[in-house]
Amino acid sequence: MTKKHAILAFFALFAFVLLMTSAQDQEFQGRGQRAAQPTKAYVVGGVRHGASFFPPANYSMIKPKVDGQIDFQHYHTYAESVAFLNKWAKDYPNLVDLYSVGKSFEGRDIWQITITNKATGKDTDKPAMFVEGNRHSGEVTAGECALWIGNYVLTHYGTDPEITKLVDTKALYLKPKNNPDGSDLYLLTAQSNRSTVRPYDDDGDGLLDEDPPEDIDGDGFILQMRKKVEPGKGTMILDPADKSGRLMIRATDGKGDYMTYFEGIDNDGDGRVNEDGIGGLDLHRNYVENWRPMPGRDLTGRGWTQGGSGEYPLSETETRAVVMFLLEHPNVSIGQTMDTSVPMLLHGPSTSRMDEGMFPEDAKIYRYFDTEGKKITGYARAGDTYYDYSVGSRGARGAAGAMRGGAGERGGQAPAAPDPAAAPTGSPIFGHSPDFGYSYYGSVWYGDELWNGGQLKDYDGDGRVTQLEQLRYIDETLGGKYFTPWHKAIHPTLGEVEIGGFNPKFWGQNPPPEILEEWIVKEGNFNLFLYKSLPQVKIVSTKIEPVKKEPGTFEIVSVFTNEGFLPTALKQADRVKIVRPDAVQIALPAGLEFAGSRARQEIGYLQSKQTKEVRWKVKGQLKPESEVEVTISSTRGGVEKAKAKLALPK
Repeated sequence: MTKKHAILAFFALFAFVLLMTSAQDQEFQGRGQRAAQPTKAYVVGGVRHGASFFPPANYSMIKPKVDGQIDFQHYHTYAESVAFLNKWAKDYPNLVDLYSVGKSFEGRDIWQITITNKATGKDTDKPAMFVEGNRHSGEVTAGECALWIGNYVLTHYGTDPEITKLVDTKALYLKPKNNPDGSDLYLLTAQSNRSTVRPYDDDGDGLLDEDPPEDIDGDGFILQMRKKVEPGKGTMILDPADKSGRLMIRATDGKGDYMTYFEGIDNDGDGRVNEDGIGGLDLHRNYVENWRPMPGRDLTGRGWTQGGSGEYPLSETETRAVVMFLLEHPNVSIGQTMDTSVPMLLHGPSTSRMDEGMFPEDAKIYRYFDTEGKKITGYARAGDTYYDYSVGSRGARGAAGAMRGGAGERGGQAPAAPDPAAAPTGSPIFGHSPDFGYSYYGSVWYGDELWNGGQLKDYDGDGRVTQLEQLRYIDETLGGKYFTPWHKAIHPTLGEVEIGGFNPKFWGQNPPPEILEEWIVKEGNFNLFLYKSLPQVKIVSTKIEPVKKEPGTFEIVSVFTNEGFLPTALKQADRVKIVRPDAVQIALPAGLEFAGSRARQEIGYLQSKQTKEVRWKVKGQLKPESEVEVTISSTRGGVEKAKAKLALPK
């Protein structure tokens, strides 16, 4: 019997013993014994071969300064986030609607709010922006930014004229946590995963989630382990530049005297550690546009596949909730679904360069937002996913091998190691939200990346931030809090090891709470800039003129404009017919009738600040009290109605 089969047999026997013990417990309880008490463990939904319950973590990073008061120096759990959404709905009943757009895999409501002045019209009759956070379980900074935007808009309504006008004339759809299951798993336990907690076989051995990490030292984080070995038998050495002995670097001369691992054990005996934890699918590869099947599902073996994409497009309820809401709300001109941690203003295309995959008119708009966004956020990078993100990340990591690992982290197919002399090429991602947003839905769509993985200060000015400089920043600015000192522990198979290293959750993937607000404010300000850029149709004027040589015949002339920055439709929106052409309509008073004109006329799409004049020829008796009602209706530019007295010029 192999080691792997022996371990599996042991777990099967262990499960049988637990089952029999449970049956006996139930029998004893029937005889008057004390009933079992609710567990304090965090339980994950779904049926899997590995553990579904974990010790709760007790992170200081999720503790508010004052209970019940919002602050952005900590991370909000799902419960706390929902509590504030409910509070906003109660405190601002004329501005906020709270509703569930769907259920997560574990059955949690996916809560969303609409912010608009209800007294000035329905949200669906107004230009709109959609903002979402926390799609990826551990990228909780994104959810904090979404909450910050909602809080900023609501608390500035009535005092800030610009925000007040936005809320009066626009709609903001805001969802802080698209993936509540993964978010709570991340914030409430030592575990982390990519997205949904739906059980999945990451390593292709026929078992689901059988090898999650173990928190060996019980501190609530999955850190690094290092083990001293004989010289030449290890892969790592102590970094000679770090006099404290905390940092490790790879040995290049064959004299390594340490082995390093991530905290955990080999649960399934396959020689690997932590390779099949909770879940494994990626909600951000499950969108309908340009979706591709999972590796192994392309029966030719020669086509493109996409890791994490799911059984079929929109197979995951969390992604399906996004798409269905937006298809039911085509008034959304701008979408923003945030992640971590590059940082970058990121958009499509994800399978081609911008000039290949966008209309020139639309690409010009994106480039304007990229340029202005970099000024607002201070980010060095902006652009498309296929080339600007992939090639830029490759350069930032400094090695093709690192880039290939990065592609895997993004759930994409890692490109082959490139020829150093060849021109750089992009790396495609399929089923990606920016492609749904632009190519399928015809909107301006960003999937911005927040945080920079701790690369905060380049002390020596050489253009890069080393791990030694990161450690110095932690020591000098944050009191050493986000690097756990190495300490001894006993590992069940490795024996004595040391555990320590950079904090993976609140340094590597998200900013420490002490500097969280700085990062979400600058990204939030870019989103407010986008919010202010929505189209807005207006009726400029309406008048009546007599028609020469045709007694009793008149022309009613109305002028319409788009006051916003964006056109009422991108070229792509018209191409995919997600919008209808802008239309105007007039209602005549008694005594007047149309003379060859139609009440409703389509006028195409209004560009920014463009005006269009529409004429209706009418005949009949014009009375002093004669009044018309003119309406302009635009899928994404809103609806406006105005009444006008008809008085002939003197």
